[in-house]
Amino acid sequence: MGNSFGCSASGERLVSAARDGDFVEAKMLLDCNPCLAKYSTFGGLNSPLHFAAAKGHNDIVALLLDNGADVNSRNYCGQTALMQACRYGHWEVVQTLLLFRCNVTRADYLSGRTALHFAAVNGHVRCIRLVVADFVPSAPFESIDTQPNTDAAPKNKYDQSALVKFVNKAADGGITALHMAALNGYADCVQLLLDLHANLSSVTFHYGTSMDLIGAGSTPLHYAACGGNLKCCQILLAKGASRLTLNCNGWLPLDVARMWGRHWLEPLLAPNSDLAIPIFPPSNYLSLPLMSVLNIARECGLQSSSTLSDDTDICAVCLERSCTVAAEGCRHELCVRCALYLCSTSNNPSEQLGPPGSIPCPLCRHGIISFSRLPGSPSKGMKLHLSLGFCTPCMLHPREPDENTPEISKNHVASVSPELFCPVTCSPFPSVAIPLCTCNEGTCPSSETRDDVAGNGSPPQRTNSGEEGKLGPLRVEKTSCSSMFWGRRSCSREQQCNSEINA
Repeated sequence: MGNSFGCSASGERLVSAARDGDFVEAKMLLDCNPCLAKYSTFGGLNSPLHFAAAKGHNDIVALLLDNGADVNSRNYCGQTALMQACRYGHWEVVQTLLLFRCNVTRADYLSGRTALHFAAVNGHVRCIRLVVADFVPSAPFESIDTQPNTDAAPKNKYDQSALVKFVNKAADGGITALHMAALNGYADCVQLLLDLHANLSSVTFHYGTSMDLIGAGSTPLHYAACGGNLKCCQILLAKGASRLTLNCNGWLPLDVARMWGRHWLEPLLAPNSDLAIPIFPPSNYLSLPLMSVLNIARECGLQSSSTLSDDTDICAVCLERSCTVAAEGCRHELCVRCALYLCSTSNNPSEQLGPPGSIPCPLCRHGIISFSRLPGSPSKGMKLHLSLGFCTPCMLHPREPDENTPEISKNHVASVSPELFCPVTCSPFPSVAIPLCTCNEGTCPSSETRDDVAGNGSPPQRTNSGEEGKLGPLRVEKTSCSSMFWGRRSCSREQQCNSEINA
């Protein structure tokens, strides 16, 4: 685009400036022609906003959005700038995009992944915390930690159906963010997702890709067993995951652990295991006041007046800006920028001075649940574009369990055509290797060779302890856990977009 407006050369310069982090060049180009920010692409696969978000250039992201760039614009793969920021863990960019009301529920064209999937697969727990900010109310943790759809719940309890739907939104193949965090061994992400009511019983389904090596009908515990992280398995079991669930291949989580050489998990995952499971408190990354301070920042902006009167209260944290928010409870006053930074980064628990999920006040350590706007706060100092239209989720609702389900139940999941879920059928989860690296501390145990899974390609049935030697050698390639599924995608579209960003 842009050739008909005679700005192709300027657009290419803006793309280069956004990719390289050249703020002076980008500002000069936008001052000369602010319309450059509104064009989605200049002969490339990604817009300047995608380049800046993927590279973590937060100042350029804000500059583009202030000049009218579409915060929800998509690249060639249907990915938004929010997805790119979550992929690479740039939480400051995620924060800026949220201030401009980006749509966090959008899914990409390739496989129905949301920003939550991109953050979970690479273990960016701060990005997860920010992405769900508009779904977690600024209220005591007990108010959001009740089971949904219970008649006994008080009417003033927060309706968490939107949160549950978003956190459990599945990409193609039934993969949820919890599956990916458990597979790649990110215990902090697993714990936060479970506190946000991620479904322990969500299962995958047949999709003809590498995820079927673990087996369709697999729960997050099956994926954690494949990844081999002990703490992830402990967290899932402590939250109620079952060791006795069979997937469609007839495998327990114990069988998956044996197949992929995770022998250190066998005592924990054995059906008759009597190992004590640690008690895990609520996640330190749950941030209750984040919703309130985000809404205040959207209303009044982050920029304060440069001329401060003598009677203006200065923020005690930065000593630069005037106070615009007050912490509920202790009533200490901060500027909105410091309050937002505090809620986005703090992971220090404050159980003694506040409920779980509260953020300790930097001045008195009192637990902050929410912030309130001070009277007379300035009006918003940045342009906010209201673009919160919600897209239709690409979801498969799992079948409800039968009332007469036996103690050990097998997840029967039918094979589903990709045309039902994604308009682009380009092998969204191509064949990749299951990683041997477990991302645990210390060296990874050496892998052992086994027989072929099955000569005819059919999945093996569950075996007893005495038959574990009959499983054949799974030819796997040693890769990093972060490259599972999406780092080595064979889809040419995503490879082209990523290579353009990383050029």
